[in-house]
Amino acid sequence: MSEEWLIALGLVLVLEGLIPTLAPKAWKKLVSDMAARPDGQLRVTGLILMLLGLGWVFFVS
Repeated sequence: MSEEWLIALGLVLVLEGLIPTLAPKAWKKLVSDMAARPDGQLRVTGLILMLLGLGWVFFVS
């Protein structure tokens, strides 16, 4: 794996850890709200986020 991908993975982990660190109550509420949503809605949300991320990577590179 190239060094850039390892750095990108590290940045993802940093960003994933920011919300629970800075606002744990809000993070717990968000997670419980997500658990109550139907699977289809979560899949669509995940797909949209993946496409936005892919677009970002192509835009930046």
